[in-house]
Amino acid sequence: MKKAVFGIVLLIFSQLSFAALPAFDSNGQQLPTLAPMLKDVTQAVVNISTFSKRDAYNPLMNDPFFRHFFGVPQDNGQQQGKPQRRQQAAGSGVIVDAKKGLVITNYHVVKDADEVQVSLHDGRNFQAKVKGTDPDLDIAVLEIDADNLTEVNTGNSDQLQVGDFVVAIGNPFALGQTVTTGIVSALGRSGLGIEGYEDFIQTDASINPGNSGGALVNLRGELVGINTAILAPAGGNVGIGFAIPINMVMASMKQIMENGEVKRGQIGVGIQDITPDLQKAFDLKNGQQGVLVTNVLDDTPAEKAGLKSGDVITAVDHSPTKSTSQLRSQIGMRAIGDVVHLTIIRNGKTKKIDVKVGEPTAGQNNSDIHPLLDGAVFENDPQGRGAVVSSIIPNSPAAYAGLRPGDLILGANRKNVTDVASLNKIVSEDKDQILLYVERNGRAFYLVIH
Repeated sequence: MKKAVFGIVLLIFSQLSFAALPAFDSNGQQLPTLAPMLKDVTQAVVNISTFSKRDAYNPLMNDPFFRHFFGVPQDNGQQQGKPQRRQQAAGSGVIVDAKKGLVITNYHVVKDADEVQVSLHDGRNFQAKVKGTDPDLDIAVLEIDADNLTEVNTGNSDQLQVGDFVVAIGNPFALGQTVTTGIVSALGRSGLGIEGYEDFIQTDASINPGNSGGALVNLRGELVGINTAILAPAGGNVGIGFAIPINMVMASMKQIMENGEVKRGQIGVGIQDITPDLQKAFDLKNGQQGVLVTNVLDDTPAEKAGLKSGDVITAVDHSPTKSTSQLRSQIGMRAIGDVVHLTIIRNGKTKKIDVKVGEPTAGQNNSDIHPLLDGAVFENDPQGRGAVVSSIIPNSPAAYAGLRPGDLILGANRKNVTDVASLNKIVSEDKDQILLYVERNGRAFYLVIH
């Protein structure tokens, strides 16, 4: 028995050594190492510094008595000639096209930056141009004018499995390039409220502040994700990090390079997560996962394809669909005009339906409903009870105000909200403050936004 176990250990060691490209110690013994693979990959991971000018704001300047006492000229509440401070932030990025000098990073790394600088592994520094951004996915594409660049090969994030070994490379705490290892802890993480479209790779490879925009690679040195966020209750890494799958990133980058922006289409359905009660009501198998179609909008791709209220979508292009947020991401990464292959359950029978992704319909793409709600997208509640927050852009006014995907807006400014149109009408009456009556996870509360 011991010999058998020893043989298995040797087999595993041998396979890992081969995958990791072996090295030898001073005694000539073979040791596993990632160094040869990383020698090439680290050349493609860059440090990003952003600089922005911010007014040195003094709240006392808004006090009329203070201004009069010290002889400060009146300027209608505006501080003329405000001193400015130059602020710096740091992050990471990945070279994905050496010939064109294209670098992928997170949107939140370069947001509001007046200047972006890219530092290469060989010590060279270049000023970067922001070619385009995708705030919903938290992606930005940069361009640098440089020769002799090294790009990283992209892998297929759809082929990742829980337990696969991965390596995170970035610039944590502005220390400089750092490599950490771990495994894929989970796939398809969503509903975290970090981004508008979420389908995260979860990993225990150490990711810390400054790693944002860095590379997550497999043992072949292929880019499988862009590191973007962590759960950090103690302020640092606790083994729960998230990366955006590279397939989603490259789909976004393609649109940015072709159109200068990302235009996400929709198929025109209202959707709802499957609960145990809904499983029984729709005669689904115990444990059946999917997304329930609550309504189909008129004159939309979904209606033309034959989708019906009560259908349960279980897969998109043969990839399982487990939640509403995951379905939004699966559809959202497709370009307008693409055809998606849906697997549905209707009256207990499995069917295949092809749907062409179309332009957003009225009432679905309404993030500009009010400046204080900027970053929130609303949908009509299928039961007519109000307006549902379908997605939130990270770091937006709506996100800072405390709104979350899935929130049901029942009232605004002490008036009942029945749908998106009524919400729009009510909040348009007050530009400075909004009082929302919100239901979240079965509990109702008031939220003041100003």
